[in-house]
Amino acid sequence: MAVIATGFFDGVHIGHRLVLETLTSEARRRGEESVVLTLWPHPRIVLQDDALDLRLLNTVDEKMALLKSIGVDRVEVLPFTKEFSEMGAEEYMRDVVVGRFGGTAMLLGYDNRIGHESLTTSQTEELARSVGLEVIRTDKVSSVGIAVSSTKIRTALKVGNVELAATFLCYPYRLTGEVVHGRKIGRTIGYPTANMREEEPLKLVPAPGVYLTRSYLGEDSWASMTNIAPDGGIETHLFGFDADIYGCTLQVEFLRRIRDEISFDSLQDLKKQLAEDEENCKKLLSLHI
Repeated sequence: MAVIATGFFDGVHIGHRLVLETLTSEARRRGEESVVLTLWPHPRIVLQDDALDLRLLNTVDEKMALLKSIGVDRVEVLPFTKEFSEMGAEEYMRDVVVGRFGGTAMLLGYDNRIGHESLTTSQTEELARSVGLEVIRTDKVSSVGIAVSSTKIRTALKVGNVELAATFLCYPYRLTGEVVHGRKIGRTIGYPTANMREEEPLKLVPAPGVYLTRSYLGEDSWASMTNIAPDGGIETHLFGFDADIYGCTLQVEFLRRIRDEISFDSLQDLKKQLAEDEENCKKLLSLHI
């Protein structure tokens, strides 16, 4: 038997966390399992022509780890296909939530949409009860006076406001990928950089500019600064670190945007600016320890 929440949960942000904390506490109270049914890929990728414009806040592995870190007992990723999209709300709740996963109760957030019929929350609640599910309602969450949503977080990141994004997410926004060979210009002026190839091409890259970041190689971490180029290139300079890490997996957490992207007339001008960026980053580090 299980208490179940269902949805895409992109970002696993503060709004989602109310649902998830209610899920886990209610499951504990009942002595049942807390289960999240999430989807992959995003429904827009399957159903809409503008899928190439979609950018996500998490990889599927990140999302699963975040859900588990909140205390969810079990996370199931349901493949979202055209056929799946044609399933009605009643069929989904009867055959999937109850029949496949043993749901006794289901959480409904303020903007939950189940099935292809675009039912209201009240209509969905009525159908859930008809198939034997108890319904637990949750409300939307506000932060700094704004109702939190994945869309608002994407908007913040697209203008480089990583601090607001972190407030909404409850954790610093991060990118993960393989360190690959670049032009090696930074190395010639004393600022070697790790060039990242993202593991998830659809994950959103923050606005171009220079950021104070924290970088992770396995369990080890370094303060760093990261440049996002207009073409989406990601280069990170780890302070006090200069080793061959090509082929390694690097995770970068974005703490604060330092400045806009700038074009330079010479390498000497670039070096001077990077020294200034490093100094600014180190002054800010005490705020993010």
